[in-house]
Amino acid sequence: MTAESAKIVRNASVVAGATLLSRILGFVRDLIVAFALGAGLPADAFFVAFRIPNLLRRLFGEGSLTMAFVPVFSRVKNEQGQDAAFDMARSALVWLVLILGVITVLAIVGAKPLVLMIAPGFDRNPELMSLTVDLLRICFPYIIFICGVALCMGVLNSMGHFMAPALAPCALNVSLIGSALVGYFTGNNVAVFMAWGVLIGGVLQWLLQQPYLRRVGLSWRGNRSLDNPGVKRMGKLMLPTVFGAAVYQINIVLGTLLASFLPVGSVSYLYYSDRLVQFPLGVFGIAVGTAALPSLSALCAKGKDREFAETLKHTVGLTLFISLPAMAGLVTLAEPLIKLLFQRGAFDAVAVTATAQALVAYGIGLPFIAMSRPLVSAFYAQEDTKTPVKIAILCLIANVGVGYVLMQSIAHVGLALAVSLSSTLNFLLLAGIMWRRTGVCPLPWAGAFKSFLLSCLIGAGAWYSVSYGILWFFMIPVWVLIYGFGSLLLKSDDALMLMNALRRRRA
Repeated sequence: MTAESAKIVRNASVVAGATLLSRILGFVRDLIVAFALGAGLPADAFFVAFRIPNLLRRLFGEGSLTMAFVPVFSRVKNEQGQDAAFDMARSALVWLVLILGVITVLAIVGAKPLVLMIAPGFDRNPELMSLTVDLLRICFPYIIFICGVALCMGVLNSMGHFMAPALAPCALNVSLIGSALVGYFTGNNVAVFMAWGVLIGGVLQWLLQQPYLRRVGLSWRGNRSLDNPGVKRMGKLMLPTVFGAAVYQINIVLGTLLASFLPVGSVSYLYYSDRLVQFPLGVFGIAVGTAALPSLSALCAKGKDREFAETLKHTVGLTLFISLPAMAGLVTLAEPLIKLLFQRGAFDAVAVTATAQALVAYGIGLPFIAMSRPLVSAFYAQEDTKTPVKIAILCLIANVGVGYVLMQSIAHVGLALAVSLSSTLNFLLLAGIMWRRTGVCPLPWAGAFKSFLLSCLIGAGAWYSVSYGILWFFMIPVWVLIYGFGSLLLKSDDALMLMNALRRRRA
């Protein structure tokens, strides 16, 4: 186990903890918004207005900007020193504010055409259209702050700090909860208050990063240049990452499009099951990928190719170690889990069965989706953003083609299974190319075999416990402990890494 591997484990645990807190707050936010805003005209207006800057955040913010910034920042820091790296960060911020400032002004002026692009049916309701346009004008500047937060995240992660960026989404959730409640209890328009809550949340997320940036030595006052070479390099790397994010969004749209040809309810079955798969993926899969990028970028910048390959192997192994038991739990407990969470009101037994079937099909692909994250980070660390995008386009075509064929016989389950199959293809192609480049297989076969055996064991136990009623729910912590102790008995490297990381944090 390399020193960087141990560092990734510690940092991933920080990101995972903060992300878990954010997800819990997000659930509370959904409950409060449902209570205060409801599901009428103001709600439709707010969700459409917020969707536009949120889409731009996904395209240009967290993923694309950070992924392109970190490798270049790490290389400049290694070759020219920390001051030059901070000059690059300040220069990147100037370009960010200039470009997004222009986009924001255009969006505010042309708010109505933007709304018509996303929700053309709103034009038939003048009141709905007018409110949506007003809300969009209020919350659109959020994109400037959230992309600024993505830049701060790149700096802090590169300097070894992960807590503040990981906690940033919590600030938005708190702001939206507060604005919804204030709007409701003061008798004002809740949708308008929540639009201001989005903007305030962006400001709070930005402010949260500043004390930690000062602590690592960065002040936004200092040398900056519109002609900074590092920023130019970052811009070239960012274009493919933006396209890659767009491919992901297109994938979602095409999946929904295919599902719309199936019986009523199919889109909902896929939505609810995907939400459950995204929970472990968001908490653990993204955490490991986020923690891996700065470490892999630093090793690549220093030319430590062998250590880079070994660190990547440990990171992929850790991801598999966490995602395999998660897959076993989701697949074997699919129906009772869906029943416990959703079976009430209009969500009947038929919906439970159909959603559980989709969850099983999605769950099979969970480990491959999760393992692809650190592999993509490895390509970005090598300043290669084109290869993952090319593979993503190929897998998009495979997903749509296989989904279309399978939906003819197994309906919405076929679409979910196609996602798992295309995700497996994505992982195999990424791993194969990286193996050829580094000479080291990124998948630790011995550790993978141990994790697979233990996951089968706890999966079988979980499936058997379902016959004893609600006992299955209370047995979940027991299966987690059995998996952990079993891994230690089998001397799993991943289990030992996690134990060492926990000991260091307690110390």
